[in-house]
Amino acid sequence: MGSKALQKFLNDNLNDLKSKGLYNEINVLESGNGPIIKVKGKELINLSSNNYLGLANNAKMIEESIKATNKYGVGAGAVRTINGTLKIHEELEKRLAEFKHTEASIAFQSGFNCNAGAIQAVMNKKDAILSDELNHASIIDGCKLSGAKIIRYKHNDMQDLKVKAKEARESGLYEKLMVISDGVFSMDGDVVNLPGLVEAAEEFDLISYIDDAHGSGVMGKGVGTVKHFGLSHKVDFQMGTLSKAMGVVGGYVAGTQDLIDWLKVRARPFLFSTSLTPASCGAIIEALNIMTNSTHLVDKVWENGNYLKKGLKELGFNIGHSETPITPCIIGEEKLAQQFSKRLMEEGVYAKAIVFPTVPMGTGRVRNMPTAAHTKEMLDKALAIYEKVGKELGVIK
Repeated sequence: MGSKALQKFLNDNLNDLKSKGLYNEINVLESGNGPIIKVKGKELINLSSNNYLGLANNAKMIEESIKATNKYGVGAGAVRTINGTLKIHEELEKRLAEFKHTEASIAFQSGFNCNAGAIQAVMNKKDAILSDELNHASIIDGCKLSGAKIIRYKHNDMQDLKVKAKEARESGLYEKLMVISDGVFSMDGDVVNLPGLVEAAEEFDLISYIDDAHGSGVMGKGVGTVKHFGLSHKVDFQMGTLSKAMGVVGGYVAGTQDLIDWLKVRARPFLFSTSLTPASCGAIIEALNIMTNSTHLVDKVWENGNYLKKGLKELGFNIGHSETPITPCIIGEEKLAQQFSKRLMEEGVYAKAIVFPTVPMGTGRVRNMPTAAHTKEMLDKALAIYEKVGKELGVIK
């Protein structure tokens, strides 16, 4: 039977989530994660993927992943520090550093454990971390794991950051101070005020850490948010993922050679988990080739994002204050957001509802992620379905 206490906990809490419209049902794709996906035998326009440049399905990347598998095998066979560092890992990290305009880089198995490992490798209980109140869950967990004092500042409010940095510095309680922020905030699509953050970092000697998971491959002609602002030389940690715009899996930190050398001896996921597969490395290197050789895909994702935004806004939807192709449709009440998403799917659009605790209670939304692979015809069809469902549920007039 197992534990009665566990069963009661699970039953009570699952039923509670379902009654409040907060239970997330996982849909299974019967196809690749492209602009059109198949769910339960039905083809849907896909507006929920992080596959910004359409590279998850790129034929040349698939070919390179097969070549790497044939040469090195399906797995690295060990952690990086024993004998799981293959030549292809070294090549990947060299290419990432070149791409991000830094001295060096380190690759992790995922963006989540990159944040979990990198923050705690540098910060400890003698330190404090100034963290934007809307930072990603992986940043929050990384900060907690470090043992450092966490000081939240108002979202993208550089004045509040400065006030709290001054208090922390003048208190004399901390050896080191770090400021950490997403580059692009994935729920609203807004962008960090990086010049303001760097100014605060310089004034109060803060270690600066930018999580550019949703900015790399999209901002700064693809190089990222830090490059967009021309501040590559001013940010200590440039963190990013290899699973969104690059279409594969993994995470990385780019920075000085000394920083990367330290992370390679102190970042726990690097030390205690088998490294990225050769296939992933081969595909990512090819993604970097594609992004370095042309900005065509980056230009296309912005074009599609702007087109979808304009269409939804003209229909009367609340799309918030997004500054990137990420386009939220803020519905409000959680159950209505879930119902809206369900009706979109029934009509032919896959756009997942995002509700509490991912976003604040009462700001349930359907988040749209147009990619470079969408055609205007797909987006026009999606807009027509949005109009139909929006009027039917009273979200628009």
